[in-house]
Amino acid sequence: MPDPTNPLESTRPAPDPNEKLVKVFDSEVESEAMIVKGLLESSGIDSDLTSATLLQDAFPGLGGMIILVREEDAETARKVIEEHRQAALSSSADDDDETAEIDVIEDPSEKP
Repeated sequence: MPDPTNPLESTRPAPDPNEKLVKVFDSEVESEAMIVKGLLESSGIDSDLTSATLLQDAFPGLGGMIILVREEDAETARKVIEEHRQAALSSSADDDDETAEIDVIEDPSEKP
């Protein structure tokens, strides 16, 4: 049932159980996957966060979280994720440039 307090939810149809969902993101770190899910939701893209821990029994070492979106939203979702990733990379590169610079002033009286 649509939430009347959320106007975005009322404009999009409820997911059809027979809809094709596409994986757009996976991570072994749950908090990272939750951040990406929030990013997609803030962009108006419905997503489903699914645990991949069922694979742990068959394939130890595999697992984590998978984000699925409607097939028609997959390309947009991937672009949103990539843009956010690029912004984060450029932001961290800018942080590296913010090192303190010290001007060394030599005392002329100390010269030999």
